[in-house]
Amino acid sequence: THTRTLLLTRGLQMLMPLMTTWWLLASLTNLAMPPTPNLLGELLIISSTFNWSTTTIILTGTTTLLTATYSLYVYITTQHHTPPANITPPPSQTREHLLLSLHLLPLALLILNPKVALI
Repeated sequence: THTRTLLLTRGLQMLMPLMTTWWLLASLTNLAMPPTPNLLGELLIISSTFNWSTTTIILTGTTTLLTATYSLYVYITTQHHTPPANITPPPSQTREHLLLSLHLLPLALLILNPKVALI
């Protein structure tokens, strides 16, 4: 859409459904859903900061909550509203889907076989 304004990029689910699927997978990974490595990383960071100082748990919990809230807000705002009449996004190209799959396939490999990271 050639803009970074969230209000102008709403309703993309109707215009680009496959890109919406890629965006959903990336957003769920950012939310640290249970099978992703982000969950383990966040749990380790939260437990180590709690062991270091009990007051940092408030700051860590707040930033985790803000990150999850903002990620959901961006996904819902850009995908689930009525698209503006003046926005006609170009069709998605094969190279864009290849780029997104090359980012998410290594993540899926880490989820399915975590021993690969230990090599």
